[in-house]
Amino acid sequence: MKKVISSPLAPAAVGPYSQAIQAGDTLYVSGQLPIDASTGKFPEGGVKEQLHQVFKNIGHVLSEAGYGYGDVVKTTVYLQDMADFGTLNEVYSQYFTEPYPARVAYQVAALPKGALAEAEVIAVK
Repeated sequence: MKKVISSPLAPAAVGPYSQAIQAGDTLYVSGQLPIDASTGKFPEGGVKEQLHQVFKNIGHVLSEAGYGYGDVVKTTVYLQDMADFGTLNEVYSQYFTEPYPARVAYQVAALPKGALAEAEVIAVK
């Protein structure tokens, strides 16, 4: 059975998809853009600030379903520029601790709304 998860603290979906779907004990969180739900805008600054907003948004969705960062088993991160990989590691380590989730990071040609980063996660209770 699938359950739709939606947090008012994370930005609404920008297309025909759910913020997250819970199937059994597994939570699939859709790609989160660095949009501050209270303003509808990206945070001021650059990729570091955007990555923090991405992971905060993921945290809001996780929390809505009763999960936390420690329940995340897999992350996928999309960067506009792979030169930001070091910044990703710096920010990522502030949200995830050992044992770290499995992770992949890609450089992409473009992200929705001109974002510099986006991430999705899978969490399991």
